[in-house]
Amino acid sequence: MNARLTNLIWPSITGALVALLVLQYFPDLIKTPDTQLEIVDISDQRTVASAIPSFATAVERAAPSVVSIFTRSETLPSNSNDAQSEKTNSSSLINLGSGVIVSSDGYVITNNHVVTAATSVVVALRDGREQVAQIVGTDPETDIAVLKLDLNGLPNLPIVSSSTLKVGDIVLAIGNPFGVGQTVTQGIISGLDRNQLGLNTYEDFIQTDAAINPGNSGGALVTANGDLVGINTAIFSKSGGSQGIGFAIPADLVQQVMGDLISVGRVIRGWVGVEARGLTAAEAAQAGLSEGVRGLIISGIYRDSPAQRAGLRPSDVIIAINEQPIVGNGLEAMNYIAKVKPGEITYFTIYRDGAPQTLEILTSERPKSR
Repeated sequence: MNARLTNLIWPSITGALVALLVLQYFPDLIKTPDTQLEIVDISDQRTVASAIPSFATAVERAAPSVVSIFTRSETLPSNSNDAQSEKTNSSSLINLGSGVIVSSDGYVITNNHVVTAATSVVVALRDGREQVAQIVGTDPETDIAVLKLDLNGLPNLPIVSSSTLKVGDIVLAIGNPFGVGQTVTQGIISGLDRNQLGLNTYEDFIQTDAAINPGNSGGALVTANGDLVGINTAIFSKSGGSQGIGFAIPADLVQQVMGDLISVGRVIRGWVGVEARGLTAAEAAQAGLSEGVRGLIISGIYRDSPAQRAGLRPSDVIIAINEQPIVGNGLEAMNYIAKVKPGEITYFTIYRDGAPQTLEILTSERPKSR
């Protein structure tokens, strides 16, 4: 037993002696390190900060040209036939929306539905100025309106072509949603050439997931560089608020409509007077079209229209217009014809009785009621 105790005691004594020696000669080994505070010059972090994505430059360029629009309408009591009641007419601001100043001489683009039925339109600038604007012209078929301000030193955001946009491009929507004040939202181009939405007669929308809400109508859709490429106009929503599906009128269409409204007070569109729809596979086979050839079948022709005078008939199949093959639906063909100047010849290639033929149609101006 004593031998065993001796074997246990000596290692313990040896360990204690080693620990004492370590404490005496190497005290720093068991000290808790002191907390070190370091002051860093913030200027040294500029390189890191500059790498953080920001659209501030684009907003600084575009935002001053985006305005808030209030339409003023006269309100009559329900018994407005009474002479005394007419004296109590009141004026109220309604249909809050947005707009974009697109020229230094004061032309403003907005939506037709923002200013429709208004007796006066008040435009409020970001710098605090306000003015009753002149309504230069409206085009309900594209939901575009042009206003005019008479102020000096106006900021302006020129329209640039939207033809280079691609799905996935970053865009910013600027406007005055719900009247809270100028607001910027960010998203991407979700789709291009959207039509058949039942919003306008002529549809060629940019789709975006940038948040667009009531009050954004008529505001700017700009690129990450601050270039104006569209006018925000509508949303698809079951709740009334943004659900990530918004639509903007592309800048190329805006520029075309704006030019006509300023120069002649109305939009001049080509017209031939046909109603057509896409061809089903069975109808294409019945007409004798080769596999893969697309077309539009004429479902109706207006009386005394250019189409009727040229000899087009219901059930004719249109396969090309001005040698451009039909690739879409009837709305796309209508949009194409609308760009043809009245008085110009339009060449329709059709299939009739199993054979192709080309007819010359003298395009006229689209009647206002169409």
